[in-house]
Amino acid sequence: MKRFTLSPIPAAALVTLALAGQQAQAQEAPKAPEASKLEQVVIIGQRASRNAAVQSKRDADQVVESIVADDIGKFPDNTVAEALQRVPGVQTVVNFNNEIVNPLIRGIGDIVTTVDGREMFTGTGRGFAFQDLPAEAISRADVYKSAGAQLVEGGVAGAIDLKLRKPMEFRKGMTLVINGRANAGEFETKPSTKLGVLGSYRTNLDGGEIGALVDISYADHHFNRPISFNCDPRSGTNGPAGAAGVVLPTCVGGLTDTGDYQRPQVNAAVQWRPNKENEFYADALYAGYRAKFATFFIFSDIFAAQNITNAKASTDCFDAHVDGAGFLGNSSLGVQHLCNGVSATFNNVPGLTSTQAKVGMTDQSVLAGGWKYNSGPLSTTLDLSHMRSNNRNRNIIVDIGKQISEVDIAVNDDGHGTTNMPNNPLGSATDFRFANSLFQDINKANSTQDAVAFSGNYELSGFITSIDFGVRGTSRKSEWRANQAGGPNAPGGNRVTLVSSASVLPADFLISSPNCIPQINGCAHWMTPNPDYLRDNTDVLRKFYGSAVGDPAFAPVNNYDSNEKTYAAYIQPHYETSLGGMRLDGVFGGRLVRSERTISGAGMINGVVTPQTASTTKTHFLPNASAKLEVAPNLLVRATAGVTMSRPDLGALNPTLNYTVPSNLNIRPSGAGGNPDLKDQMSTAYDLSVERYFGKGSYLQAAVYYRTLKDRVASASYPETIGGITYDITRPRNVGKATLSGLELSAQYFLDFLPGAASGFGVFGNYTQADSEVKTPTDPLYGKPLLGVSKQSANAGLLYEKFGFTSRLVYTWRSKFNEGQFGCELVSPAENGMSVGACDPGVAPTYNRVKAYGRLDFAVGYQVTEQLSVTFNANNLTGAKYHSYFQSESFPHDIRSDDKFYGLSFNFKL
Repeated sequence: MKRFTLSPIPAAALVTLALAGQQAQAQEAPKAPEASKLEQVVIIGQRASRNAAVQSKRDADQVVESIVADDIGKFPDNTVAEALQRVPGVQTVVNFNNEIVNPLIRGIGDIVTTVDGREMFTGTGRGFAFQDLPAEAISRADVYKSAGAQLVEGGVAGAIDLKLRKPMEFRKGMTLVINGRANAGEFETKPSTKLGVLGSYRTNLDGGEIGALVDISYADHHFNRPISFNCDPRSGTNGPAGAAGVVLPTCVGGLTDTGDYQRPQVNAAVQWRPNKENEFYADALYAGYRAKFATFFIFSDIFAAQNITNAKASTDCFDAHVDGAGFLGNSSLGVQHLCNGVSATFNNVPGLTSTQAKVGMTDQSVLAGGWKYNSGPLSTTLDLSHMRSNNRNRNIIVDIGKQISEVDIAVNDDGHGTTNMPNNPLGSATDFRFANSLFQDINKANSTQDAVAFSGNYELSGFITSIDFGVRGTSRKSEWRANQAGGPNAPGGNRVTLVSSASVLPADFLISSPNCIPQINGCAHWMTPNPDYLRDNTDVLRKFYGSAVGDPAFAPVNNYDSNEKTYAAYIQPHYETSLGGMRLDGVFGGRLVRSERTISGAGMINGVVTPQTASTTKTHFLPNASAKLEVAPNLLVRATAGVTMSRPDLGALNPTLNYTVPSNLNIRPSGAGGNPDLKDQMSTAYDLSVERYFGKGSYLQAAVYYRTLKDRVASASYPETIGGITYDITRPRNVGKATLSGLELSAQYFLDFLPGAASGFGVFGNYTQADSEVKTPTDPLYGKPLLGVSKQSANAGLLYEKFGFTSRLVYTWRSKFNEGQFGCELVSPAENGMSVGACDPGVAPTYNRVKAYGRLDFAVGYQVTEQLSVTFNANNLTGAKYHSYFQSESFPHDIRSDDKFYGLSFNFKL
């Protein structure tokens, strides 16, 4: 096991945890109800929801964190992913449209997502886009960090189960809930809105008790996210005259992602209980996504300048081998002494603007039904479901450019680059020419999955108190279609044809950019192609660019079809005994999993499209065990161990292989392809925690965890002999091993002992330390942490609920992390002292690193009447921004301005 040490902050927190536990010994909490009963409780209020989550955490057999809705249609955050970022050990990022997305559980993103226990995924992927399901539709989210035999396999990191509302949760008669939300941002001032209506009816009939529920919501979001960037570092010695010895960006520019998207959602449920032993149910879910937006670029290829003046260098200097183009080269090349630049002026420079007009849509639907039986010691559930996921994307790109006289840059202006083009020449429509080709990227992904699951529990007496058991089978069919991205060259040749001379195009073909970028030209607007015209008149553009009308055909080498069947069976006994007078309980068991897959694609062999099909079968046994020892009243020690797995992405499994027999046999040829023989990624994880529960919803916890990962997938090149010729074939391969270990501290405390109004306060917080390391010498990340993982993350919050008021102030923070790798870059030694003076084989890669950042969110609500509540929320009050840099902070990469949001919401209940 990798040894890890505690920083002073978590070490002090452990001492505080121990002391607080001692002080709480005299407080006795009532015994928590069984977690299964919580679904039958309509939660009211922030404190009640947190109390329910703590009870679920305490009673669970696995390591589980829960988020429970405050009330019907009142999840604690705007989206599920936004709420998940508050969970200990979960880290997220901000998407292009300002949404919180891509949760990692303890540094790993391979998560299986279920909705009411049924697997969900988006398109042909393995993962699910949480933002596609509105938070108002969810009653709770359970985050499983450790293995359980009853959990659907497919998530190395763990599992997240989202629970939708059911009619039997509500009182007899009619329940109607209407909720709405509106918010606007600092960069996007047009309000985004969301409206939802939930109706539920429950009654007794001659045939038993019956309930029906329909939940409908519609969201209309508008967004704008400005980004400013520096391109790759490059030696001024090899560039335009005037900046010898100074490292400057190859290019500078920025972009805004601007547009809107809509999310319609409908879910319905019917439950019928003809008697106390039986329940029959039917569920339906539809979640849609419709997006129309554009990426507007402004850009300058500054190393194509006539010359450079006023070049200033910093004191961050180093020696490096440089190739003829000014980039990092191998050690056979000459050495230059270089210093990172501070600022410079580039004269007579190409300027460019670009519009990427995008349309995206996703449709997710589930139809399911089943039968629950509960009599005496036996309870069972038979569930049948059909899921469908369809995804479509179109991206049409037109670039235009002109020569401009001057570009002034600051390489590092408080953590980001700043660009100024005097007199804003790209803001004038004159003299623009078409640049580059017409680019069309069009794809679609379809998947369907039929599943049948039978599960149950049988109660016993003695050491084994009950046994969970079940079987599950699925049949999934998927298809991916994409064109060969790219298109015809610019009319007349690159930067020859004037935009103004193209009489076939309308007068409003060029528009002023809808938004601006604070770090570029003082937030001046620029001229760019009209995205609406690009979307609606693609045939006109194709003809103008000299190509046949109509969308380009899907390319056979980009397509694949997959048919995958999975079978699983599990058994998991629960046990309970006494150890030295202390109650000990837990589970042990395992899940046997088998997958059968056929995937068909096509490769390009010597210019000929060649169909290829591969079939694979894999079987795994996934054991798990847990123990929970109550060493004193409400003081628990919990230990878990288990094996989890995740299947490779279907795109990586595509058997496509592309290569050409070389004409010169003295040169080893190369090729590329997918890999249908990829193994499933496996993980073995161990958890140990100490948990102290007291009062109503208060607790303290300290936990350590250790996880090993094997058969991680990475792209790697190895020699392969085909037809007697040895090729260097690049494929995704199982080349990676890694370890992940760390510490989690979390606490929640309600200050009931304070007098009067002050007794409504509560505090909560959590801290996670995550140490990861790649262990495989052939992996480019060998000896380095996993990408995307911050070593430290934390949440701290203040709560208040009294006299009808409810409020929350939460700060969410994560430390710096390596987001991606560049290979070889001309950068100064990083803060860890690693030198990258040459780009030789085996040299460690450089990284795009992201600085530590935190977000402050606030909400305050008031219960106007028993039926009506209103809430004001403010998100990202500190205006947190994403800052990345090329290995060393003295050479920033980009700054992404996450928006601030202010909004109002209401919830009306009858």
